[in-house]
Amino acid sequence: MSQVKSFDVIIAGGAMAGATLALALHQLSQGRLSVAVVEPYQTDHQQHPGFDARSIALSYGTVQILQRFGLWESLQSVATPIEHIHVSDRSHAGMTDITKEEVGVNALGYVVELADVGRIYAEKIEKTSSITLYCPQSIQSVERNINKVTAILSNGEQIEAKLLVAADGAVSTCCERIGLPLQEHDFEQVAIIANVVTSEAHQGRAFERFTSHGPIALLPMSDNRMSLVWCLPPDKAQAVMAYDDDVFLNQLQAEFGWRLGKLEKTGARSAYPLLLRYREQNISHRFAIVGNAAQSLHPIAGQGFNLGIRDVASLAEEIVHAEDVGSYALLTKFKRRRDNDRTATITLTSSLVHLFSNDWLTLRIGRNLGLAVMDNIPVLKTPLLRRTLGVVNR
Repeated sequence: MSQVKSFDVIIAGGAMAGATLALALHQLSQGRLSVAVVEPYQTDHQQHPGFDARSIALSYGTVQILQRFGLWESLQSVATPIEHIHVSDRSHAGMTDITKEEVGVNALGYVVELADVGRIYAEKIEKTSSITLYCPQSIQSVERNINKVTAILSNGEQIEAKLLVAADGAVSTCCERIGLPLQEHDFEQVAIIANVVTSEAHQGRAFERFTSHGPIALLPMSDNRMSLVWCLPPDKAQAVMAYDDDVFLNQLQAEFGWRLGKLEKTGARSAYPLLLRYREQNISHRFAIVGNAAQSLHPIAGQGFNLGIRDVASLAEEIVHAEDVGSYALLTKFKRRRDNDRTATITLTSSLVHLFSNDWLTLRIGRNLGLAVMDNIPVLKTPLLRRTLGVVNR
């Protein structure tokens, strides 16, 4: 039997949450903490599911966190700023606008392509001496005693640490090994993802459009592309996925409108079923959960990844100030710090889905009044705006 290698922290999963945590621990501890990242997929390959063709919106608050971790400078070169957010309800009066000038920031957020982030993170991890990457490997079993946790990898190797962090996605195998229950709610929607090109320049504008079938989001990207997230009931999504490009663009144009001129071109389409997956218990003995492993949200308000980064930041801050990085006191403090933000963000996202994803007359009137009132009475706009910007207590 080969010697068991010891680390301070083992992270299961090397995609956005896991890689950000590993690099944050290196930065905040100045390389003092040793970290093992166990990742089943080659992080610099296109097929990595955590770094696929999707784009994500980084909130203003997330960018501040990434700046503190020394990561933003590298990501900024592949990021497109969001300068204006327009929210509207198809065929109805209600709408609201949020501008960077109104808020007093350089950008409301930024859009990055996951494949770009994956490439940049892989290069950083390779050059970071305090991080050891086990790839392609996965954690097959977990053993815990009072002082440490031991992970047995798929190649039979054993590694141990004071703390194991699950950042291995919505259906976390680590959480299943530990036995933490998963709550799941099916929104009965499918997100169609694609990049589209419009005849008019986006000028840093992002759009959230509510239709009778579900929301459409268009986020600004480089080369005047827009990142599309189109939420539809499963049967309609299946039909839309089968359309040729011309029919697809015509149907999308009819739903979205002409605010960006003609929709001229679309890239490859992908479809993802939309579910809320949530683990109420985000800690256990020498074990913590961050990112999609803790909660995977509907994309309606772009909150999921940004909530996960707040998990990462809070855990990293607790770890670097602790003598025992996996102690009960540390984990309890981490859980307490995250409870309010997690609950509020999950509740907000789910409420928005139910409010804006149907065409009942009473809800239609209510949401249109709400959008109109919110646009004219700033005090009502502020709580949603703060969460949209990611400027929340954690």
